[in-house]
Amino acid sequence: MKRQQLLILLAFFSIYFIWGSTYLLNKIAVAELPPLLLASIRFGSAGILILIIAKLLKQSLKITKRQLLNSTVAGFLFLVYGNGVFVWALKYVDSGFAALLASTQPLFVLFLLRLIDGQKMQRKSIIGVCLGVLGMYLLVSQKTISTSEGMILGIFMILSCVLSWSYGSVFVSKADLPKNFFVSTGYQMTIGSILLIFWSQIFGEDVSTIFAISYKVQLSIVMLIIFGSIIAFTSFNYLLKVVSPEKVSTSAYVNPVIALLLGWYFLGEKLTNQSIIASCVLLTGVYFITSRKRITKQKVRPSQKT
Repeated sequence: MKRQQLLILLAFFSIYFIWGSTYLLNKIAVAELPPLLLASIRFGSAGILILIIAKLLKQSLKITKRQLLNSTVAGFLFLVYGNGVFVWALKYVDSGFAALLASTQPLFVLFLLRLIDGQKMQRKSIIGVCLGVLGMYLLVSQKTISTSEGMILGIFMILSCVLSWSYGSVFVSKADLPKNFFVSTGYQMTIGSILLIFWSQIFGEDVSTIFAISYKVQLSIVMLIIFGSIIAFTSFNYLLKVVSPEKVSTSAYVNPVIALLLGWYFLGEKLTNQSIIASCVLLTGVYFITSRKRITKQKVRPSQKT
């Protein structure tokens, strides 16, 4: 019993702090590496490692044509657009601010479920949406943002990435994919990596930059692969089996706070009073949405973990 409690504690540490730190790690890495190439290296390495681990655990790696197609669609929505473009936008947006924008995913999912499945909004959901819109307004209306070069474009692209990730969550919940989630994730990451390197070349990214990166960036990439893409995601799935989903979803509240503090401490990113107030309003809105009745029925992946 004590061993399980320790594992639960370590798993929560992973989804709180490791996922919260991935924004900082991506921000560091994208300073020297093209974003699509960076994402391709990260997910390709993680995907292959996951499939190797799955094989060692004697899991079947068989996949049907339909499952392969669905894995390709999911890989594009989650990793190519949802993450690759998100990392690109970090050139113009602070990592902590980007994490706050990503935490609006529950708002997007709620609207998509309303449009696609016709699900009615509950009172808590409506309150959450209103608070979310207010929080977003407070974030993007700051003078320092409106006057920053490329900031508006960065914000728009990040929100489109959140929409892509949100639609991917709804799509995956209904799609025919390999039954073993570990295997399914491995295929999505591997296929996503292939698509990312293809688009990397289409947009003319310089692959040779990988041979001139600093030790700091090398360390960031290794940490993204091992901790961000394998350990934290595995911890997330483990927690879903041993504790209630609403407890697991609390990572959506903690990740932006961790990202803000790390960006402020290590990168000197500005932490304005308006950003702090907007954060509280926005995350309160997310709380109302994720704590609405019967939330346990929705298996939606957390906000665009980078």
